[in-house]
Order: sequence, then C-alpha cells, then structure tokens
Amino acid sequence: MTTTQTAAPAAAQAPAANAVLRVPPAAPAAAAAYFAASLAFHADVSDVASVLASGEDPGFLVIDSRSAESWDQGHIPGALHLPTAMIPTQAEKLLDKSVPVVTYCWGPGCNGGTRAALALAELGYQVKEMLGGIEYWIREGFEVETWEGRERRDADPLTAPVDSDNCGC
Repeated sequence: MTTTQTAAPAAAQAPAANAVLRVPPAAPAAAAAYFAASLAFHADVSDVASVLASGEDPGFLVIDSRSAESWDQGHIPGALHLPTAMIPTQAEKLLDKSVPVVTYCWGPGCNGGTRAALALAELGYQVKEMLGGIEYWIREGFEVETWEGRERRDADPLTAPVDSDNCGC
C-alpha cells in the first residue's frame, strides 16, 4: 500500500500571527497623528511637577477630581479640589476658561481624571489629564499636602530615576 502525502492548505501551514502583530501597526502618518493627539490630551506627572517647581506661573491649574476623603489623604500642593460630580455647578464659579486645566484622580486604574476632563471640556475648558494620577505623583517622590502639612516619600525605583530629576524621556 502506498500513501501519498498532499500539501496542507496554505492557511494551515502559515504560522498564526503573534498577539502583537495580529492587528498590524498603523501607517506611520496615522501613528504620528495619534501620538500627537495623545500629547494634546495628556500630561506626564514629572512634567507637571517640574513646571510647578519652577516657581514661575505654570500657565495651567491642577484640579484634583477625587472625593473630600481622598483629598484629605494627600493632594498635589496648589491643586484645586473640584470633585467630578461638582464640576457642572462649580466650575464656572472657580475657573477661568482662558486658563488650561490639568485633571487627576487616583491612578492608572481609575478613570476619574478622564471623567473630570470630559466634564470640563464639555463646558468649554481647555483640559489635559495627568497620566498616573496621585499614585504616580507619590511614587515618583513628589510632595503631597494634607491638613497636617507637606510630606515627601521616597521615590519608587521602578517608576522614577533614583539619582536624577530627569528620566530622559
């Protein structure tokens, strides 16, 4: 008895696309547009901190969108406390539409800063969201303020450079 092997169909022979390339990367022009837009919508914790520490007018206002209890646990010095739920009734009393705002909430696992940014944008404010929220502010070793005063914790070496003020990015 002779057996004949036939070639497997091409689809069966081709290796499955890996998880990264299953959806191919965008064309360079589309990627550039996307990343440029992302920078228009987001601010980095280190960038916000360095501008605030410069002593000059930052040209923006930082807004903490968390609850009063969360605010009391610690917030960015100089930030305005404006919980997301209060934005519709309080924003126009507290903010100047000519001054951009940077919102934040807890951290990357929380979209409260995003919701606050959306609420402000819908009211006509120029807004960015601070990536990482208060979690990364603290993890990068920047000061927080409470009713007891200011405090600074050691930077987490997994999130911030230990021997430099600049991560190089």
